[in-house]
Amino acid sequence: MTVADEEPTADGDDRDRTVLVVDDHRSFAEMLAAALDGTPGLRCVGIAGSASEGVALARRLQPDVVVMDIQMPREDGLVATARVREVAPGALVAVLTAHASPEWVGKAAQAGASAFVPKNGSLQEMLDVLTGLQRGQLVVAPSAFRVPVDPSPVADVPELSPREVDVLRLLADGTAVKDLAPVLGISLNTARGYVKSVRAKLGAASQLEAVLKARELGLLADPGPSA
Repeated sequence: MTVADEEPTADGDDRDRTVLVVDDHRSFAEMLAAALDGTPGLRCVGIAGSASEGVALARRLQPDVVVMDIQMPREDGLVATARVREVAPGALVAVLTAHASPEWVGKAAQAGASAFVPKNGSLQEMLDVLTGLQRGQLVVAPSAFRVPVDPSPVADVPELSPREVDVLRLLADGTAVKDLAPVLGISLNTARGYVKSVRAKLGAASQLEAVLKARELGLLADPGPSA
């Protein structure tokens, strides 16, 4: 029985779609979980930091959707996707990845995934895909094969200081805000100030959205969380 099934509902369409997030970058997973809980119709019921933990939680929680990072230590996310489909046959799996090619879409489909979502897409795109997932089809997020545009027009790209870029890279690598201070050699209040500043410059409602927007705008030279 799923956690959501324990709540009285008139029919299956009246309850929130429960989501399990599987990603080895804990901070990234927590930011995504917060975004899910703030989206009507979606509710995060668990976070797993490894493929094996994700499979175990999927078996126990029986979520409606599992968001699965493709590349994680010790076990491939696509292998874990196939295992999730065995232990939680009612779950739809959305693979989250930095690999954008027809070959990887094919691998996701073979593993039984229902969605292919790039990590460098927008937060809203990701939430829209998760909200609209349907059984029996593979949804490929539009940004997966977006053709790069001429980088010369920079009118809408905010200017970030080197330290703000450092903060974004650490957030993208899964570093919690409280851990930014010792890594950068600054106070916690200063670290929080940098996070607030980059969110304001990027027009982001959350840390996760700031990271996704920064990637989309090409502001991060490093790829951030592996996928």
